[in-house]
Amino acid sequence: MSPEEIDAAQSAQAADELTALQAELAELKAKSADLADQYLRAKAEAENARRRAEDEVSKARKFGIESFAESMLPVADSLDAALAIENATADQLREGSDATLRQLTSALERNKVVAINPAAGAKFDPHHHQAISMVPADQEANTVVSVLQKGYSIADRVLRPALVTVAAPK
Repeated sequence: MSPEEIDAAQSAQAADELTALQAELAELKAKSADLADQYLRAKAEAENARRRAEDEVSKARKFGIESFAESMLPVADSLDAALAIENATADQLREGSDATLRQLTSALERNKVVAINPAAGAKFDPHHHQAISMVPADQEANTVVSVLQKGYSIADRVLRPALVTVAAPK
């Protein structure tokens, strides 16, 4: 082979390599653009999901008590009706108070607020009861003698412990 033919072959080979490299560069640029587009779309979707979640949390905070408030409205209506009666007898007031208390208890229970009212003799539980005093009693030590004030829990979380007196050790 002559030197011109070698130069021509090398030039053709270099041109082929350049064409192949240019094709590979174009392919990589297309993939890069596609990945950049996918990234921007995913980022926008994540931002939209975050914004929607923030809106839901904000609404939950703002209106989370709405159901509870709706449950309390009949109780308020009953109290208003009781106060509107002039010259009510003690029996009427007692009957109305009992009915209103039943409404209130029912509304609280519908909203998972449950009374903590241990029976006499029940074992003292510091997670649900608060001992006000220890008194001598004819029952086992560290058991409830009497309840001074009911406690309340909501969905297994104590809102207020029951105030109790506890049997002292003998």
